[in-house]
Amino acid sequence: MNQIRRYNTFSNWCNSTFGHPIHKICLDGGFTCPNRDGTVGVGGCIFCGERGAGEHVNARQTVTEQAQAQLDHYIRRKEKGGFVAYFQNFSNTYAKPQELKEVYDKALISEKIEALAIATRPDCIDENIVTLLKEYNKDRKVWIELGLQTSSDETALRINRGYKTEVCTRAVKLLKDNGIDVVIHIIFGLPGETEEDIKNTISYVNSLPIDGIKIHSLYVMKNTKLEVYYNEKKYTTIDFAKYIDLVCYAISNLRENIVIHRLVGECMENLLVAPKWEQDKNAILQTISEKLEKEDIKQGDKKWILQ
Repeated sequence: MNQIRRYNTFSNWCNSTFGHPIHKICLDGGFTCPNRDGTVGVGGCIFCGERGAGEHVNARQTVTEQAQAQLDHYIRRKEKGGFVAYFQNFSNTYAKPQELKEVYDKALISEKIEALAIATRPDCIDENIVTLLKEYNKDRKVWIELGLQTSSDETALRINRGYKTEVCTRAVKLLKDNGIDVVIHIIFGLPGETEEDIKNTISYVNSLPIDGIKIHSLYVMKNTKLEVYYNEKKYTTIDFAKYIDLVCYAISNLRENIVIHRLVGECMENLLVAPKWEQDKNAILQTISEKLEKEDIKQGDKKWILQ
């Protein structure tokens, strides 16, 4: 049995939802974060870089220029399928609805952009924001990506997340009650996290009416608080084999209908401090695939326990 049938992949979901592949147009909307501007905290999460996960996006361009440049790139490569406008870095619902609308509209430059994906924080979701999202959801597929990282409030304090897990529970309910798809981000290898914490996070995710998940390994990026901790020997990165084990556990124990959007994080090589194995995305995915095959693991079978 091949990898595609081992778990509910994003590519399969795109083909069944849109009838063809969907390519991501990553965008910097110029937003900030309440965990940086003093509203909730300062400095952001300890692993968050200066661009808030948008290091590879050309922020010197307008949103429309960013979208057009990437759209043109895919067209030149003769890529088949449609596109999703993905507002990636920082908190992309952290503004008044009218301001958000002005930015979102600048990205929707073509009918080929069939979806709108917005990464944000659960504490940046309210009824006014959801009302706006519902309007976009009439013409395009909309999903919100929430940076949970862990269900442990103790770990959340260590990483300076800035909100309690119950805030995520409320945000998911509000979004789903209004027909908006939700994707949750979780991270393996967070400081102080135990296997029990990770099991609890998977159980928590399963308890939510979410549609998708992104699983990341925690990597140390230059110019972050985590780099300081790493250099001071206060943090050790997750071992490659351990990460593979945790991913297999997650796949085995996640509900079958949750779409797995990704299984590994990505950091630009010139910004990555550690672990170095993080650079080889293909090797990570291949190792996961081989282990799933070898152990006959399928999403939701609940057969895999942590070694």
